[in-house]
Amino acid sequence: MRDLPPDLAAHVASGATTLCHCWSLTRRDGAVLGFTDHDRDLVVAGLAYAARSGLEAAEASAELGFAVGGGEVAGALRSSGIEEADVAGGLYDGASVETWLVDWTNPETRLLLDVGTVGEVRRTGGAFVAELRGLMQDLDVERGRTYRATCSADLGDGRCRVNLADPRFHTTGTVSALSTSVGFAVTLAGSFPDAWFDGGRLTWTEGANAGLSADIRAQVGGGLVLWEMPPREVAIGEAFSLTAGCDKHLSTCRGRFANVLNFQGFPHMPGNDFVLRYAPGSGPALDGGSLFR
Repeated sequence: MRDLPPDLAAHVASGATTLCHCWSLTRRDGAVLGFTDHDRDLVVAGLAYAARSGLEAAEASAELGFAVGGGEVAGALRSSGIEEADVAGGLYDGASVETWLVDWTNPETRLLLDVGTVGEVRRTGGAFVAELRGLMQDLDVERGRTYRATCSADLGDGRCRVNLADPRFHTTGTVSALSTSVGFAVTLAGSFPDAWFDGGRLTWTEGANAGLSADIRAQVGGGLVLWEMPPREVAIGEAFSLTAGCDKHLSTCRGRFANVLNFQGFPHMPGNDFVLRYAPGSGPALDGGSLFR
């Protein structure tokens, strides 16, 4: 049961409604955008909600208890609304979204329907569908430690304690040549062996992608290959910074970072092969009797 504000309740009871949906979206960089499925722009509480933005409700659901509710919105990628480069650059990942039901003849008559965050964003051609996750999504976030063989810490965080400002694990460079959409030759400020930055992070400090980061797939022979192409075009000479990667295995923690004392995994736990293999044979200790006789 949801209590409607008196003015909105009276409007709904009148039998002739003039209602529309409005979405207020706060991106990761702090920018606040407004969208509506009405055919005219609206200003609500000082925020302009753009019509004709191609954004509309696609699906919505509500769940009882602690189940995660949510919905979807669909729209078009266009310069006056949501740009493809911003979506690809991750500016909408985890963005906060408020969904309002608004009387477009009197925009101050409104009802907050839901508050959530943007989850998965699927892109196809010039269109997108964004998943909206409810507040219960926070209860699904992993808390504390997990029992696993690999390290549960992130490189450089408070549990790992590796100093990422160390020149051995951090450097700068520039693009010297373009080879593919996700690969390019680079000139680094220091000398590093191949695969040193595999699994690490590249952060652009110049050019159209300045401020955006990307995961490094491979570093081989003076070149870098990313997992995904940058959202905007890369030019020769643009600068970036690199942070070394970690595959979270004990051998890497020991050999590359000399940080075994802070390893946050259980490398000696038995795996599935130990559980499924045959018993080594029968004997006094494997006859079902007491182990202490």
